[in-house]
Amino acid sequence: MLYIGADLGTSSLKLLLVNDKGEILNSVTRDYPLIFPRPGWCEQDANEWWNAFVPAVKSLLDGHDPDEVKAIGLGGQMHGLVILDDKDELIRPVILWNDGRTDEETAYLNNVIGKDRLAEYTGNIAFAGFTAPKLLWMKKHEPENFSRISKIMLPKDYINYLLTGVHSCDYSDASGLLLLDVKNRCWSREMLEICSVREDQLPKLFESYEVTGTIKKEVAELLGLPCDVKVIAGAGDNAAAAVGTGTVGDGACNISLGTSGTIFTSSSKFAIDPMNSLHAFAHADGTYHLMGVLLSAASCNKWFCEEILGTDDFNHEQEGMEETLGKNNIFFLPYLMGERSPINDTYARGLFIGMSMDTSRRDMVQAVLEGVGLCVRDCVEVSRKIGVDIKRSKLCGGGAKSPVWRKIIANVLDIPIDIPVTEQGPGYGAAMLCMVGTGLYKDVKDCADALIHVKETVYPDPELVVAYDRMYEKHKLLYPALKDFYEVMNR
Repeated sequence: MLYIGADLGTSSLKLLLVNDKGEILNSVTRDYPLIFPRPGWCEQDANEWWNAFVPAVKSLLDGHDPDEVKAIGLGGQMHGLVILDDKDELIRPVILWNDGRTDEETAYLNNVIGKDRLAEYTGNIAFAGFTAPKLLWMKKHEPENFSRISKIMLPKDYINYLLTGVHSCDYSDASGLLLLDVKNRCWSREMLEICSVREDQLPKLFESYEVTGTIKKEVAELLGLPCDVKVIAGAGDNAAAAVGTGTVGDGACNISLGTSGTIFTSSSKFAIDPMNSLHAFAHADGTYHLMGVLLSAASCNKWFCEEILGTDDFNHEQEGMEETLGKNNIFFLPYLMGERSPINDTYARGLFIGMSMDTSRRDMVQAVLEGVGLCVRDCVEVSRKIGVDIKRSKLCGGGAKSPVWRKIIANVLDIPIDIPVTEQGPGYGAAMLCMVGTGLYKDVKDCADALIHVKETVYPDPELVVAYDRMYEKHKLLYPALKDFYEVMNR
């Protein structure tokens, strides 16, 4: 039996072909463009996803028997506002998760509706990237488009709709709409009223491992697949990645260093951070999780190396860096797209501070890696304050490939960091959800226990832990000192 797991990312689609032993037989990646209508805005043409998906599936199956494919599952970028008219046609480009246009709407939700009420209705407060503020923005600035909305969807669910004809969404991805009562796993009537949305405009809700439908005949013919292939609800990218690293069960943690950064802690019970710094979302295994989100993580290193230094040889830039860890006097704030957790400030921007005449190129690169690590700790410290004891964590994403970055994370957090044998992020988690949905495993935990293994563990060094504790105390002073400046700068 074969399973197709997809990761519908911000800038590319990645497909995995996985057998029933969890072995990856093939992988295919297709890129697609982003649209930046204005500074701080980010959109995408949803047609690009399907245009990438169809040939990618065909390439993925090259040399393999398509009749063996049992299911397709997707993990996908969260929060993107996909809207369809009454003919199920796209109304406008998708407003993505990292779009920062909704300052006014986010402030209205948090300050007028009130954070306490939002937390009561949904378990979360408003963040600029969430979907509900985007709907309010559309209602004000694009009333004609808003009036045409027949269906509101999330990115991966649009692909699922094209596959099956079913308007679906799983609970983990729906949690980021700010329209879901996460604790009770149902749409919040209060939030629908606030956002002028009807429940019939929203998709049917599923657990991530449930079957939403079977691929349509014409789609099966287009993709070269049998007509009985099931489509699984799938999950938001972070929940899917957590499944793909075995981060299921009470207290399990996964840190992802991708375009964005996430600190994902699984919990059997629903819990809210009283300061609303972390997201309280549904997990893809049927339980819940707390999550901190850095809007820019590995993308900071990519930006600095490629755009500023003019190189894509990341490994070369990090050569010899292990000898200077914890000794750097340069600090970096990774707020290139504003920041979500824990500060929730769309005005915040990236910053280097501490440079002198003897500052080297390597010092600057190291500051970027350490700055992201210190901001990961910001989120972990919030978890610790509310009694969530993170004793160790998995690490995934592009940044996890860097031995230096692994060591930084382990020592900044003072916990062991486990590197999974198979690190394919949301796509692998989506394939695992396919296995559960088609009955190969009884539940997600059973599947994770069978397939996920650790290849390497990075343990903290006591001397480096002390050095990074000192550095963190300085790091904590930076944002409070700059908060007013950021606001003035963006007037």
